[in-house]
Amino acid sequence: MRDFSIAFVIIGLVPIVLIYPWTGVLLYAWVSLFSPHRFGWGFAYDFQFAMVAGVATVVGMLMHRKEAHLPFNSITCLLILFPLWMTVTLLFALEPNDAYVRWEEVMKTFFFVLVAASLLRTRKHLEAFLWVIVLSIGFYGVKGGIFTLLSGGSEKVYGPPGTSFLTDNNAIAVALIMIIPLMHFLGTTIPSKWIRFGVYGSMLLTAMAVLGSQSRGAFLGIVVMVAFLWLKSSKKILSGVVLLCAGVLAIGFMPPEWISRMGSIEKYDEDTSALGRLNAWNMAFNLANDRPLVGGGFEPYTPRTFAMYAPDPNDLHSAHSIYFQILGEHGYVGLFLFLALGIAAWRTAQRIVNAARDNPDYAREGNLARAIQVSLIGYASAGAFVNIGYWDFVYYEIVILMATYRGVQAVERQPRDSPVETSERVAA
Repeated sequence: MRDFSIAFVIIGLVPIVLIYPWTGVLLYAWVSLFSPHRFGWGFAYDFQFAMVAGVATVVGMLMHRKEAHLPFNSITCLLILFPLWMTVTLLFALEPNDAYVRWEEVMKTFFFVLVAASLLRTRKHLEAFLWVIVLSIGFYGVKGGIFTLLSGGSEKVYGPPGTSFLTDNNAIAVALIMIIPLMHFLGTTIPSKWIRFGVYGSMLLTAMAVLGSQSRGAFLGIVVMVAFLWLKSSKKILSGVVLLCAGVLAIGFMPPEWISRMGSIEKYDEDTSALGRLNAWNMAFNLANDRPLVGGGFEPYTPRTFAMYAPDPNDLHSAHSIYFQILGEHGYVGLFLFLALGIAAWRTAQRIVNAARDNPDYAREGNLARAIQVSLIGYASAGAFVNIGYWDFVYYEIVILMATYRGVQAVERQPRDSPVETSERVAA
């Protein structure tokens, strides 16, 4: 019954997607981030619902071509060049069979990111997209936070069942870190006091879920993100006291085993997991130095590759870092494109913040850009310890920034003596 209900909802939305193709982006994001089909026990569990949503969206685009427009800017150029370079490295992959499977999966992600960039244009589109992302990932934050409170923090929090990008405790922890500032932004836009309190309560539960994941990388990420928030705060003393008290209370709730695990960060040379990461990082670095342009291609984490490049050939691990993942798999060129995309996104966010500073009419856009900046800080810091370089969530955030800035530019081009109604703006 559950499988049929899931299928009925997703397939039942296809006619709407064909009429309004931008809703297909929401459906695809919901399926890819929330993984509703993984809650089924029968045919729905492995059914390709993402493909159904993707095909329906592309067909809808072809039926309504005037609604699709891919802007030309530095971000879109990098969103095209990056997967193109991955295709080049595929031709030189050390493990071609495994690499092809991974390449196919990653190409679907980037293709749909470009589809989203083409279709999401208005404030309504972007706010709906943001709500889908927050609800999809926030569900696991609220669920994980309650689980952490009930278990006393003694059990790990995991993501969706199955083999989703978010299934691993480290990956879901990074996702939850990134979603917290987006929750805060949406909370500031809600007129209803009770719904706003619900959003803020979800933020607290999500923060507890991050601690409950027992991910040391995520713990470091949330520390960096909180430090960034404090530095940007206009009331540093008040905010510092509030953040310190909240941190002490949250950490004080966790059991001694959790404290001991987080404390092992200082003694990484005695921790087998940390030593395994260092071994994988060394392997990726040596591999990139030997093949600086193309790296080893997708999925080079095999006994043969470790025997060639790792200090300890018997300690096999994936890269466990977005930076070493891209470096080892796509060489220094791939790492350059990856970092350039992040820098371009950050500069776009900063332009939106500057526009909001100069014009109060853009306050909403400025708050959204700041929230995504904080989220990107969480990704950049916690991602240094997790294998999520191709994860669609961060690229969705970049698309939101790009569309928001495009909206700000469109409004600024309007003649000064021609008022533009806020509801007609294409800002996010």
